[in-house]
This record gives sequence, structure tokens and C-alpha cells, in this order.
Amino acid sequence: MLPTQPHAWTPVALSADLPAASVLPAHLPGGALAVWRAEDGTVSAVADRCPHRGMRLSHGFVRGEALSCIYHGWRYGKTGRCLAIPAHPALSPPDAIRVATYRTGERDGIIWVTRSQEAGALPAHDGFVGLRSITLASTPEALVSSLGGTAEGGSLDGTIGGVEARLLMAPAGDEGALLCHLLVAADAMLEEKVAASRGLEELRRRAEAAGTTRAAA
Repeated sequence: MLPTQPHAWTPVALSADLPAASVLPAHLPGGALAVWRAEDGTVSAVADRCPHRGMRLSHGFVRGEALSCIYHGWRYGKTGRCLAIPAHPALSPPDAIRVATYRTGERDGIIWVTRSQEAGALPAHDGFVGLRSITLASTPEALVSSLGGTAEGGSLDGTIGGVEARLLMAPAGDEGALLCHLLVAADAMLEEKVAASRGLEELRRRAEAAGTTRAAA
């Protein structure tokens, strides 16, 4: 039920959850990511492992236009190339020291990542904006069954907390976990956003209970 095409875009986070000069962990099928936003607002995604000692770069920090590993401070630019090694300030790191990078894009308040250089235009969700993200210990099938909505290509439409909403489903990294991004109408009132957010919590409880029942069957 999740997109399985090799050229698919994956929704990894909401734009609001990644302010300038910050980094967060994310996941694509087959590997963990560090998604970071430079101070100029540009979003980049790299493999979540520093080539030096294997520390997760998602634990690191952003200064200017570079992501630094929290362990020994190795700095990586937007192309993935190592820019500086603090223990050897006079050294110009060789071009071979770099982390794998992935294509990113933003639309409708959602950050998308793909492994493919051939992926087309970003998925459009015109009229919707991202509200919040949540991780469920469940499956796409259990979530669809619990909501009773209509699913297509990782997108699920339905009523959440009495509000018409859309869920974007993506792998969460841990086995048996699902990442969901809640989208509501761009002109939704504050009370509608609150109702949808609370409804999402209830939906999570139902979906996790349904997923447990299916696993035990």
C-alpha cells in the first residue's frame, strides 16, 4: 500500500518541523537519513552515518551551510563532501571523503526525498497543508481499516476528528512502524486543526489495536 516504485518520492517530514539550522532523522526504504536545513533555508538529505566513526549525523548540528558530526565535528556540505576536519585545521579533506546525498524537495509544507535521479515532479496536494506527524506501531492496512477512508499510492483521505483530512504514509524505520503526516485544508480554522490533531491520536490507538489483532490472528 506504500509506494514501491523505484522512482517514488517519500514524505519524510513536515517543513515546519525543520527550521533553519536544524537536522532531524528520517527514513527511506533501505536506509536511515539525516535531513537538514542550512541557514539559507536549503534542505538536504544524506545517509545518516559519518564516514569517520559511524556516528549518526542526525545527532549533529548545522552551522551556516554545513552539517557537522557531533562526535569529532567533521563538517559536510550540501553535496555531501567533507569540508573540514577540526582536529586537522590545515588539512583540505580529499574529495573521496563524503556522505551519500539524496534529492529533496518541498511542497505544501511537506519535505520529500527520493533515491532516484529520475523521479518526476513532487506529488501535489493542492489545498492541503501539513499539520503534524505521528508514528504508529501498525500497518497501512490496519490504518486504512481503522479510518475507513480511501487510500491511493500512500495517501489516505478521510474524516479525522470530524475534519476532512489527508494522511501521507511512509516507512518509519523500525519494523512494524508507520510514519503518518496529517494534512488539513489550507484554510482550516484553529479549532478544526485542534480537532484533527486530537482525532489523529484516537486513530492511532485504533490502528495499533487493529494491527495487534491482525498479528495475533
